[in-house]
Amino acid sequence: MERRLYVFAASAFIVAAVLASAWITGQFTTPAVDRTDGFVSELAARDQPWTRLFRVSDGLSGLACALGVALVPRVAREWQGWLALTGFGLFTIVTGLFPLDCATLSDPVCSDRDLSIGHHVHTVAGMLATAAILAAMTLLSARWRSWVSWLFTGLSVVATTLTLAALAAGHGAGIAHRAQLTMIAVWLVYVALRLLVDDGDHSRGDGVPHVVEQGRGPTVLITSGTAGAWFHWDAVARSLSRTHRVVRFDRPGLGLSPGLTAPPTLYAEAARLAALAPAHPARVTVVAHGVACWHAEAFARLHPLCVAKLVLVNPVCAAERRPLALARSAAQWLPALGGTWAATAVARLAGPAVHRIVTGEPDPYGVYRMGKVPAAAVGEWLARRDMAADLGRLREGTPFPQAQVTVISSGEKGACRERLAGDLGARLVRLPQAGRQVQSTAPEAVADAV
Repeated sequence: MERRLYVFAASAFIVAAVLASAWITGQFTTPAVDRTDGFVSELAARDQPWTRLFRVSDGLSGLACALGVALVPRVAREWQGWLALTGFGLFTIVTGLFPLDCATLSDPVCSDRDLSIGHHVHTVAGMLATAAILAAMTLLSARWRSWVSWLFTGLSVVATTLTLAALAAGHGAGIAHRAQLTMIAVWLVYVALRLLVDDGDHSRGDGVPHVVEQGRGPTVLITSGTAGAWFHWDAVARSLSRTHRVVRFDRPGLGLSPGLTAPPTLYAEAARLAALAPAHPARVTVVAHGVACWHAEAFARLHPLCVAKLVLVNPVCAAERRPLALARSAAQWLPALGGTWAATAVARLAGPAVHRIVTGEPDPYGVYRMGKVPAAAVGEWLARRDMAADLGRLREGTPFPQAQVTVISSGEKGACRERLAGDLGARLVRLPQAGRQVQSTAPEAVADAV
C-alpha cells in the first residue's frame, strides 16, 4: 500500500503542475492581458472573460499540491521542506479564492480604481506562495542532494529575481513571471518522478514491540485498551512490582512500538500475549483494559495452561454484528497512511489535546504526537466487528479454562459486564466513581484484584 501512496502523491503533484500551467491557454483566450508586461494572475482577474476558469485552476492546483504532500510517506528531517510546499499549496488556493479586481499591469486604468480587500489579499498570498515554493525547493534540494533539483531551484530563483527587476523597471515582468511559473511546474513534475522511482523502503522499526519489565516474582502481563500506552499503568506497576514481575507492552502502532504492518486480528493479539507470557509450567496473570479484554479472553481459551488469572478492567461488550467489508478494505490502507505527513500533522495538532481530554493526563513521552498512533487506533476500531465475530466463534467452540477471573466495572451498572462475569464465573467489582481510566484513578483496586 505504501507503494500506491507514492503513486497517488506523484499523480497529485503532476495534476498540480498541469493545472498551474493553465495560463498557457490564456495567452490565446485573454488577449487583453499583456504577454510581455502582464502578470499571469491577471488572467483570473474579475473583469476578465475567463476569470472563473483560471480561478478554479489555481484553487485546484493548490489543493492537489497540498494533497500530494499529505500522501507522501514521512521521511526524517525533511519536514521543513514539505511544510513549505504545503504552504505554497494553501497560498495558491487563497489566490484562487480572492482574485485581482482587474489586470494590474495590463490595464492602465486599474491603478486608479478603488481596489477591494480581496485584491490585496491576492497580492499578499501570491508573494507568500512564491516565498514558500522557493523555500521548499531549497530545503528539499538540500536534503535530497540532487543536482537536478538544485538546477530547477537555481533557475526558479533567477526567474524570480528577473521578475522583481522587470517589475521595478516597468517592462518585461510578464515574460519573467511566465518563466518563473514554468520552472515551478517543472520542479513539481520532478518531485513526482522522484516519488515514482523511490523504492519505498523507509524503515519504521524492526517490528519488535516496546516492552517494559520491572520487579521479580510471578508474572503479571498488562495490556492496554484502544490507543493506550504502557505509561498509563505506571501506578499499577509500581504497586505490583514489589511482589511480582510486571510486563507492560505497546501493541503495533501504539506507544513506542513500530507502526502497523497489517490490520490487527484477535488471534494475532492472543498470539502476542502468548509470546510475552513466561514459559510452561509458569502461569501468568493478565490485566487487560477495554477491547484488550477480548485479547485476554481469547488467549486464555487458546492457551489454557498459560493462564493463572484474568483481571478485566471495563471490558467492552462483544456485540454480534456483521463484519463490514468496507472496514476491512479501509484497514488495509492504515499501516501505510500512518506513516504519511497527513497522519503526522493530525497527531501533532490534535493528539496531545485529545489524549489529555480522554485520560486527564499529560503525554510525557510525546507518543501521541506520532502519526502511527491515530492510524493504529482507527485500525483497532475498524477491526472490532471482526474481532467480536472471532471471539463469538471461539466462545462456542473452545471452553474457558479453570482460571480465576475478576471483572472491574466503573461508572453505571452495565448488563453486559454482569453477563460476562456470570459466563466466566468471575468476581465482579464495581467502582462507580472511578471513571473509565481505572488504572489511573483507582490503581489500588487493580493491584488488589491481582
